[in-house]
Amino acid sequence: MKVKKIGILREAKFPPDARIPIIPSQIQQLKSGFPEIDIVVQPSKGRCFADYEFEDAGITLQEDLRDCDIIMGVKEVPYDLLIPDKTYLFFSHTIKKQPQNRKLLQQLVKKNIRMIDYECLKDEHGIRVIAFGRWAGIIGAHNALWTLGQRIDEEHLKRAKDCRDYNELKFQYKGLKIPNVKIIVTGTGRVGKGAVEFLDDIKLKRVTKDEFLNYEFNEAVYCVLDSDDLYDRKSDGGFNKDEFHHHPELYKCTFNYFMNKCDVLINCIFWSPAAPQLFSKEDMRNPNWRIKVIADVSCDVNGGVPATIRSTTINEPVYGYDVNTELEIAPYIPESIDIMAIDNLPNELPRSASEEFGSLLIKSVWDEFFKENSSMINDASITVNGNLGSEFEYLRDYLEG
Repeated sequence: MKVKKIGILREAKFPPDARIPIIPSQIQQLKSGFPEIDIVVQPSKGRCFADYEFEDAGITLQEDLRDCDIIMGVKEVPYDLLIPDKTYLFFSHTIKKQPQNRKLLQQLVKKNIRMIDYECLKDEHGIRVIAFGRWAGIIGAHNALWTLGQRIDEEHLKRAKDCRDYNELKFQYKGLKIPNVKIIVTGTGRVGKGAVEFLDDIKLKRVTKDEFLNYEFNEAVYCVLDSDDLYDRKSDGGFNKDEFHHHPELYKCTFNYFMNKCDVLINCIFWSPAAPQLFSKEDMRNPNWRIKVIADVSCDVNGGVPATIRSTTINEPVYGYDVNTELEIAPYIPESIDIMAIDNLPNELPRSASEEFGSLLIKSVWDEFFKENSSMINDASITVNGNLGSEFEYLRDYLEG
């Protein structure tokens, strides 16, 4: 790509997001190392870094980004604000054919936009190189315990959004007696590792799958389950990771072994629409069902966790789910299962999350912008030249439907 000027967007999706893909000190670093590249920032009153912090760093604030070659944001850009014939980077939330973003994909094609999705930027081994996942896991795990506290009327914990930083978030747990509960974390990717990092930082005891299933404890404990712990091949009960990732429809979920042993579920596992759900709504009506708090960090609406019937917001983080009516009810009451399904969790600690994200972007992606033909960029381009990118032809029915 020929790149002379890069613009940083003001987030415009509602509810508002305070994150930014690169922070002021990192832009300073890039301007010093790449003096031929101009980087400007669209003013914003709601960003975690105030406008004056950019100005103090010698960075130009610019409202109109039509002269930029690359435009970078975080969340989906409202399609009426898209500038035609540009290259954009943001999380589009289209690769699973999310119904709410079909029109966005259509407009990206119509406006001849090259849409590079952060979620699809991968190295030569197919591993994602940039994500907010660690912070989603950290904050999601904290919110699970916060939700539990609301449920049992032990409101000792502050939300992450009300903490200055991660150190303050962790400090709350010093000397705090966490109720005697059994917690499951699903997934071992960035999100799952973030959740585990948090639970380890607050000194919760980790136990094995067998210990979790066969023993009760006099303290809070947690167990981590990955795909091979949760899915068996339908034909013979075996498991092959590569086969599961390419053909999840050949597998059945075995989470029912855990549903009467677990009090709190922190769901961090990647879910494909072709894969079976972790459990069914009918399973949740089983008299042996024990889970009362679900922190669905992955937050696939009507996805792996069927009780995630909608996403929640930072200001209203939890709703109750009634297993009999399969409808939303008030949270924190005996008959509810409490669902925390915030879809922008890192926005609770936006400065810390943005700093780490920018660092990953600079380390793994920045140089790719200036290559004549970057396979990383090409493979992450959902739309290009008024059409779907070569890796995303499977979205054709979604685009045209």
